[in-house]
Amino acid sequence: MNFLSIKHTTSYHYSSPVVLGRHRLLLRPRGGHDIRMVTSSMVISPIPKKISWARDADSNSVAIVDFDDAPTTELSINSDIVVEHYDQQPLDFLVDERAVMFPYLLLSSERIELWPYLIPSYLDDQSAVSEWVSEFWRAGQARVETFGLLDRLNRSIASSFTYEARDEVGVKRPKQTLSSRKGSCRDFATLMIEACRFLGLPARFVSGYATTEDIPAAMGATHAWTEVFLPGAGWKGFDSTGGVLTGPNHIAVAVGRDPESYSPIAGAFGSEDPKVSSKLAVQVSVTRVDAPSKV
Repeated sequence: MNFLSIKHTTSYHYSSPVVLGRHRLLLRPRGGHDIRMVTSSMVISPIPKKISWARDADSNSVAIVDFDDAPTTELSINSDIVVEHYDQQPLDFLVDERAVMFPYLLLSSERIELWPYLIPSYLDDQSAVSEWVSEFWRAGQARVETFGLLDRLNRSIASSFTYEARDEVGVKRPKQTLSSRKGSCRDFATLMIEACRFLGLPARFVSGYATTEDIPAAMGATHAWTEVFLPGAGWKGFDSTGGVLTGPNHIAVAVGRDPESYSPIAGAFGSEDPKVSSKLAVQVSVTRVDAPSKV
């Protein structure tokens, strides 16, 4: 097992005093059989009036933060978490016999439950996605190993596209990524998701963290990848930035259908100054540490 320390600092500076509205934070890792949170602390300045916790429709843990009406020119959010990671063998899984070879049919019960993850998020981009996917498989072609097809798609993005860090909110459309042949981790995840859905494979977006010593692209920021549902194995993660299957170097925080909806921090502010602007600074580090003295 690994013990991983996640330090995530986000700070905003406003050009004029603002009143902070409600903020929504997705910073708490998704616990389960593979990950256990050991310690957690969060320091927010200005001190919030109230912090409440909720589960969204995808069972993500959401912190809802409300502030008082005192004007401020700064907002800082500091999260410090240690997790215990048990997933040391990401390839140790079995796919149901019916799904070993692609294409295959989902059971009716699976299709009902997974329907949201089969619907493309970018319908206007399906032609571009189809053209790219046809390099790997096209209708009428002989059946291929399902995992092998997914692995080739994943590795192709990592090897054929150029990674670029982007501070802008949101993701690039798949056709933009295909046209420019470059993108951020969330852009690559979005392309992978749309390719899987085009093939009829349920896929969802994952926002989280990755160890910065192993995945340089994760240095200083959150990370993003794709999870694909494989009958018998469940949701399996594919990191298209590194071209790898997710495992002991990845910590999922939030999952969902729409890549646009899972920003780690989202909120609003108001100001009497119509020209008020804000500057954002984010620093993230994820490193291996020794076991805490008290677990």
